[in-house]
Formats: sequence, C-alpha cells, structure tokens
Amino acid sequence: MTEPRTRAVLALSAIGLAGVLAACGSGGDGSSSGTTAPPPARKSTAPAGATRVTADLADFRITLSRRTFTPGTYAFVATNTGKHDHALEVEGPGGENRSDTVAPGGSTTLTVTLKAGRYEVYCPVDGHKDLGMKTGITVAGAPVDKSGVNKSGTGPATPGAPATPGTPAPPTSPGHGY
Repeated sequence: MTEPRTRAVLALSAIGLAGVLAACGSGGDGSSSGTTAPPPARKSTAPAGATRVTADLADFRITLSRRTFTPGTYAFVATNTGKHDHALEVEGPGGENRSDTVAPGGSTTLTVTLKAGRYEVYCPVDGHKDLGMKTGITVAGAPVDKSGVNKSGTGPATPGAPATPGTPAPPTSPGHGY
C-alpha cells in the first residue's frame, strides 16, 4: 500500500515543481527579470537609388560617415554602439523623420529625401539630444545622379564640395578621378 501513496506524492511534487519553474520564467507581462543579450545586429542596406550613410549612435554622440549632402534620397543606417536605447531623427526642410528605437548592438535604417537647407540630426530618446547627441548637416547644390553629373545639367558634380559656404573642401586622394 505504500507504493500508490509514494507515486501520488511524486506526481504532486512533479506538478508543483513544474508550476514553480513556469512562474520563474516570466513576470506575468511577458518580460523576464533577468538580463538578456542584445538583439543581433541586422545588416541594413540602402534601398535602390538611395545613398547609404552610416550613423554611429553612441552614449551620447552621433557620428555620420559623410559631411556633405546634395538633395536626394539617403538611407541612414543607424547602429547603436552605446549602452542605452537610441533612435535617429532627421529634421529640416524635407520634414521630420524618425527611425525605430534600437537596443544596444542593434541597427535600423531610416530612408529620408533631403531638400536643400539645414537639418538637425539627433537622438529623440529621453533627453539624449540635450546630452549632446545631435549634429547638423547642410544640404546644398543640385541633386547628383549615379554617374556623378548634377541633375541641373550644368556640369560635373563636386564630391569634395564644402558642407557650408566659405569652408574649404577636404583634400582628395590622387588616382580617384576627382
């Protein structure tokens, strides 16, 4: 008679243990109380016809891969290299455009059509802009097509053109056809 009682106790113990383990895995709202690894970085590519610009979002600064812009479509590939969530916002004459918020280690792509004028590029998350996570860009000149000729038809594009009037153009490397 001891054997059926032992089986019942073991069965109840197993059910109780399963319930305890299930309760430990979640806080009821689907969140875990433990630390999780960052999401894997996605390979972000620019849509066809867009110029790719990388944006490094760190705590608390933004570094862009280019400083000169002409009117056109740009894909800002923002990678969060910081320890806090970040996003990218581009605000100016072409409107206000915001990326998704990304966790540390993640990335997102924000495609924006820029018109001539001055833009502010910043992180709109939790006052990060006020902590210095911002930069400015100037979009000037005629739009440039893939062949390097400006769309106004008045001559070749100037890849090393200054970002603001009166600023000297950056030096070019010999042998690159500039």
